[in-house]
Amino acid sequence: MRFPTILLACAALLAHGAAGACAPGLYREPGGSAQVVLTRPAERLRYTFTDGRRGEVGAGDSPLRCAGARLAGRDDPATAWIPVPLDRTESAFDSHGTRLHGVLVEPAGAPATAPLVVFVHGSERTSPMDSAYPFILASFGLRVFAYDKRGTGRSEGEYTQNFELLADDAAAAFAEARRLAAGRHGSIGYFGGSQGGWVAPLAATRSPADFVAVGFGLMASPIEEDRDQVLLELRERGADAKVLAAAREVTEATATLVRSHFTEGFEALAEVRRRHGGQPWFRSIRGEYTGGILAMPEADLRRVGRALYDNLELIWDYNAMAALSRVRARQLWILAEEDREAPVAVTLDRLSRLREEGAKIAVYSFPGTDHGMVEFTEGADGSRSYGRITDGYFRLLADWISGRMSGPYGRVRER
Repeated sequence: MRFPTILLACAALLAHGAAGACAPGLYREPGGSAQVVLTRPAERLRYTFTDGRRGEVGAGDSPLRCAGARLAGRDDPATAWIPVPLDRTESAFDSHGTRLHGVLVEPAGAPATAPLVVFVHGSERTSPMDSAYPFILASFGLRVFAYDKRGTGRSEGEYTQNFELLADDAAAAFAEARRLAAGRHGSIGYFGGSQGGWVAPLAATRSPADFVAVGFGLMASPIEEDRDQVLLELRERGADAKVLAAAREVTEATATLVRSHFTEGFEALAEVRRRHGGQPWFRSIRGEYTGGILAMPEADLRRVGRALYDNLELIWDYNAMAALSRVRARQLWILAEEDREAPVAVTLDRLSRLREEGAKIAVYSFPGTDHGMVEFTEGADGSRSYGRITDGYFRLLADWISGRMSGPYGRVRER
């Protein structure tokens, strides 16, 4: 069903504090150029400005307040921010016999040459419409098709992290987006963040995509991701080469377990426990899954290890390099330089190698940012307090998709 020129909004009242009844959607500052997206994940009304500032509406430091159904600035409560009209087209489409739900978001009056972006989810189980991304991209004049991943939101099926199946779902979403926006878009391609950085390029090998944009993604496999996280954690605590070499033995043992679906590797894990288990660094290991595995007795790992750590059809040795080498569309990779969840060294190296082989890949990174392109302050103990999304990230993403790079883009570095 198509609803022309309506605000993407929810009329339900909020019961949370001072948030009032402001509707999620895109708003414009009265008499100014600032734009802000309101979303309501977990029943809390949150704001994200297109420059990356974010927080909870009505919080003590929030620049925005809700008065009834009106959004207003904290310092000018009498002047309402203006809802930006967006067209919304609900859709249902099939992928491998599973019915998936999607929404096409279009800026009202956008030219027929505006690019169309298929928004590829990460590993989250929430709806993409709980994310600011579809609205942020629309605020820059882009058309966006967002869909609930299988087993979440209004989509049928079972939740999975099987990249092959998810890429087929994304390719099906691509076909549906083209159908819905026929005659009303220019170039068409994918944006994927985090785990979407594995899925979106693979989907681009299965559809006639013009571009693929990736934010804070990886070109390492899930096993390599865990290893690199463990080593990064230890380096940040001052580990020397001897400790790092021993930690590699540990991650090789846990990799054997997950790679074999918990049928092999118990003896090797027992050996590294015997050799290194008494060391302080051993007990500090976290990683993506290694820390959890080390915390469990062998008997429990044999009994429930697979159910806990290998229940989502993850392709542990996924070869992202092979997938990207088949992508013919132009690509953008934007990386967070201090990413603890997706360490960037291997990804930067492999992207560089692909570019040397002739791949059309633009690479940028933002210093002082962690996963999600989020800025942080770090305490003496290494803990991080997270704040805004770094300035320039959203504009860089939208401008590159639109083919109109103009900058500046905050503290970005071109790699």
